[in-house]
Amino acid sequence: MAVIVRGAVVRRRLFMFVGRSATLAVVALWIAACATGGAKKVPTGTPEPDRFLWERGTEALNKKRWIVAREYFRQLVDSYPQSPYRADAKLGVGDSYIGEGSAEAFVLAINEYREFLSFYPTHARSYYAQFKLAMAHFYQMRAPARDQTETREAIRELTVFVERYPNSPLIEEGKQHLREAKDRLGDSEFAVGQQYYRMKYYPGAIGRLKPLVESDAEYSNRDAALFYLGESLLAMQQSGAALPFFERIVKEFDQSEYLERARKRVEELQATLKAKGSPS
Repeated sequence: MAVIVRGAVVRRRLFMFVGRSATLAVVALWIAACATGGAKKVPTGTPEPDRFLWERGTEALNKKRWIVAREYFRQLVDSYPQSPYRADAKLGVGDSYIGEGSAEAFVLAINEYREFLSFYPTHARSYYAQFKLAMAHFYQMRAPARDQTETREAIRELTVFVERYPNSPLIEEGKQHLREAKDRLGDSEFAVGQQYYRMKYYPGAIGRLKPLVESDAEYSNRDAALFYLGESLLAMQQSGAALPFFERIVKEFDQSEYLERARKRVEELQATLKAKGSPS
């Protein structure tokens, strides 16, 4: 009986070994297939091998073959330190990571662009590296109700881009994305302030909304922020402090869902303050 059991165990182990071996063989074949479809080495006798790598990498990048493009660019960067294409190839590596679009790839892209700016601070395409560095954070921005770390990083890097490269061909796009990032952060602060207002926790609402309207005069949803800030101050019996925020809505906005209510508040508060100031 023991012999039969031992035989069964041996057969089971042999089956498991064969199964694992087959799996490993399949994996090896898959890796070989990937390698076959990847970047090739420079053909012997190529007169300008660095240019060959640059052109093949660029072609692969344009076809969104991110890994293949990166392999060509890596060969160039590692093997031809004096090549005039080396700096552009390093940018190509970063672009291939951004093209992949995963969280891990964005981290690697950021590293590539930072290294480029460190190695080539005066390069003609340093503006591009700074822009793409910022965009690697921009693409990772989360919804207003979630963590805004990447939004703050995008704002920081886009601000550097706008201030350092005002004549860049990407300047208008950079300004637009900077505004979008600031609005995302503003929406996050506004959502918290509005929630505090609805909970009737007015000090909390004021603490969120007042810094928002004072620090970002171009915030796209500032009419709502101004209105709820004014209403929160009113609820705290601070009529004099509330009035200027309602007046800003009337002055700055021709169209707003809060415009009529703001006008009504201005009239009421001006009348109340006038009455308080008149002699009895």
